[in-house]
Amino acid sequence: MMMTTTTTRPNAPTFSELLVDAINKPGSIMQAYSAFHPYSIGNQLLALFQCYVRGLPTGPINTFPGWKNLGRSVKKGEKALMLCMPITVKRRDSANTGEGEIESDECFTTGFMYRSRWFVLSQTEGDEIRLPDIPSWDVQQALLNLDITQIAFTSTDGNCQGYAPRGKRQIAINPVAQLPQKTFFHETAHVILAHNLEVSFEDGEHTPKTLREVEAEAVALLCCEALNLEGPEFCRGYIQSWANGESIPEQSAKKILGAADKILKAGASVKQPTIH
Repeated sequence: MMMTTTTTRPNAPTFSELLVDAINKPGSIMQAYSAFHPYSIGNQLLALFQCYVRGLPTGPINTFPGWKNLGRSVKKGEKALMLCMPITVKRRDSANTGEGEIESDECFTTGFMYRSRWFVLSQTEGDEIRLPDIPSWDVQQALLNLDITQIAFTSTDGNCQGYAPRGKRQIAINPVAQLPQKTFFHETAHVILAHNLEVSFEDGEHTPKTLREVEAEAVALLCCEALNLEGPEFCRGYIQSWANGESIPEQSAKKILGAADKILKAGASVKQPTIH
């Protein structure tokens, strides 16, 4: 039996706050991805936030023993960075059968906990290290790993940039789309977030101002900026328009970060496990 707990959060910004801050600061997402790309996007932004607050240069992060194994040591007095880590706890629940017998059921409780264990490169000293390569990204590999098919664009609406057919793991991109890569990420996000299980989406000049569109466009923003592609400035304007002054809910922020993680990892040329 599997149960899920809520996240135990100390004095740390919410994922919604981290996401909104990154959306409002052009270049911050790319900076976080470049420095911390082996980690989940949520933790990339959390690490970047702490570096900003402390005035630390961004760079690779590792644990105390991790740096030691690389021939470097943490400088005296340095304070560790905090990341959000998944934890699973096993326990047994017992119940009386009514016949004097006791049955026990093994349960697993999964949640997230913030732990301070990581140090950025500038907090250490010692041997020179080779900075990790940022993996290149391939659209066909991403489609294959995400089990999504790109089909021919058949819409007759000249303003339509792309769409995700209802109930299918498919996307279509207008061959003359203004920003085809941004549209690709937007439509792919609709599929990953299961938006197209409800309706068929078409992106034109008059996209509905809904939370679904905010979520999909925020995923597109994260992916475009992380990979240094065209489009983030348009994403920001659209997000503001679709949000209509409303804040991004925490649950939506988690979904956005998770979807962007899946897309970026799926297309990475060098397969690397996500370090939460």
